[in-house]
Amino acid sequence: METALFDYTLPEELIARHPAGERTHSRLFIVERKTGNFIHSQFFNISQYLKTGDLLVFNNTRVIPARLMGYRFTGGGKVETLLLKEVEPLLWKAMVRPAKKIQIGERLIYEPKILEGEVIQYLGPGERLIKFECRGIWQDVLNKIGHTPLPPYIIKARRDDLKTDLGHTPLEEAGDRERYQTVYAQHRGSVAAPTAGFHFSSELISTLEQQGVETAYLTLHIGAGTFKPVETERAEDHPMHSETYLLPKETAEKINRARREGRRVIPVGTTAVRTLESCADEMGFVHPDAGETNLMILPGYKFKCADAMLTNFHLPRSTLLMLVCAFGGTELLLNAYSEAIIKGYRFYSYGDAMLIL
Repeated sequence: METALFDYTLPEELIARHPAGERTHSRLFIVERKTGNFIHSQFFNISQYLKTGDLLVFNNTRVIPARLMGYRFTGGGKVETLLLKEVEPLLWKAMVRPAKKIQIGERLIYEPKILEGEVIQYLGPGERLIKFECRGIWQDVLNKIGHTPLPPYIIKARRDDLKTDLGHTPLEEAGDRERYQTVYAQHRGSVAAPTAGFHFSSELISTLEQQGVETAYLTLHIGAGTFKPVETERAEDHPMHSETYLLPKETAEKINRARREGRRVIPVGTTAVRTLESCADEMGFVHPDAGETNLMILPGYKFKCADAMLTNFHLPRSTLLMLVCAFGGTELLLNAYSEAIIKGYRFYSYGDAMLIL
């Protein structure tokens, strides 16, 4: 399947630099697969498109302040580090910039005598294995000196708006620590957020539950690979990144009960979709599990567990766009994207939502 099929042009002004004023005040684009109809609404009206007995499945991963700014012990040059995955306590796979200058054995200083690190292994272009020395509790130190790992396109768009080159300085604003996080985030481990969940407030979730919509939670820790565009000519040749997940017994039981009773299972976000599909058998029932998945879902994939899905608008040539095209139909979804552009929807992480029914 040609990767070029999933390309489109987005006007720069439609990249959402900031979240909506209130979580539930984003726009909601509804795609009806059976009729091919598009409906335009507001997210606070989502209950109109859900039924009593629907099961919403949320990803409760928590984003860590994974971007660290520091300098090289030798020479004092600035260094930006993005934590990717904890191998063991204080040992992390990480991306570093400027990558070409960071050599094995190099010492990196983030906060003198508080947080320092040593590069101990080359993992690939831009990636290193770093052993940290931390005076204090790791999570507390990270919360104090780390920055929200905003997606590259948000940082670039903000820099472009300011018409200035801020080098490696992250444009983290006061609200990002709260808003680049879902209200139900619980288990730390992601360096990118499950953004479809941004639109839910605690009050909205409670209201939906009172109206008979059931909720359940799983965990998939999202890595930086989620932003990696597919660069191969054929989508199937893309080396899909792997992410760790946990599907608890209670959640599996809720999903299987909904399926037996003919109720809709609606994953909130592509990460929830990938987790459910990774744990589902051919009959669409899921089994409690913990592990890693590198499942890549392309058009032609037969979904086993998801009956509808909630998502955001995704980058061109991304595995996320390919997944939603697989679910909604490539032609229908790309037509929906074209209409969303015409109508001025806000795209990407801080942007508007899409409900595919």
